[in-house]
Amino acid sequence: MPVLGVIGGSGIYEISGLDITDSVKLSTPYGEPSDLYRIGKSGDTEVAFLPRHGSVHHIQPHKINYRANIWGFREIGVKKILSIGASGGITIEPGSIVVPDQIIDMTSGRESTFHDEEEVVHVDFTAPFCPDLRAHIFAASGDAGIRITRKGTYICVSGPRLETAAEIRAFSLLGADVVGMTGMPEAVLARELEICFAAISVITNHAAGISGEKLTATEVADAMKASAEKIKGLLKAFFAMDFSASACSCGQALRNARM
Repeated sequence: MPVLGVIGGSGIYEISGLDITDSVKLSTPYGEPSDLYRIGKSGDTEVAFLPRHGSVHHIQPHKINYRANIWGFREIGVKKILSIGASGGITIEPGSIVVPDQIIDMTSGRESTFHDEEEVVHVDFTAPFCPDLRAHIFAASGDAGIRITRKGTYICVSGPRLETAAEIRAFSLLGADVVGMTGMPEAVLARELEICFAAISVITNHAAGISGEKLTATEVADAMKASAEKIKGLLKAFFAMDFSASACSCGQALRNARM
């Protein structure tokens, strides 16, 4: 049973070096996940991988069934999730790999809680990313010799359109460093299920209005391909980490959260 789960974003439809041993199709109380969960091994670590947009990238960010995806990970036993995605850089240069420590949620119309019917639950979200899982990423980057940016504020928008230059200026004033379309509600849904969650943002382009150039989906895909070897090396080192012990409070997120 895999303890570790990985969600792959644009350009990440498989994990190089992960020896796939099984595929699991799930139906959840919230509908169908984005795709099959691929179960595999990297060394001694068993991993469940899910392509966020589907294996042929057919699901737009605002149409992803985030609740089904996160619920499905829990159904197969996952306790820790690493989310990988492409982002635009506001204060951070393209080509960078960022491990964000904060989120600003600007999305609308997304199902963002598992507790919207029979009970009222307010989970603490002061620190939206698991500190232990982030520390494992830092250690892995050191072992792999891959430079990362260890903090940054990720602002999440609904998409699927890209942002205007004025929006990016406003986001900058709010303190955002990177912009993406999928960070929320993934992070909070994992917290509600008491699953450790951390993210890696691959900065594929300058956000709108910063470089003066027109933004294209093609450049995002090309930049993700260019970063593939670094992500491969980082993940290999990450999977080699010891996940048996944890000092974080993610597993007790619902304690004192119910009204």
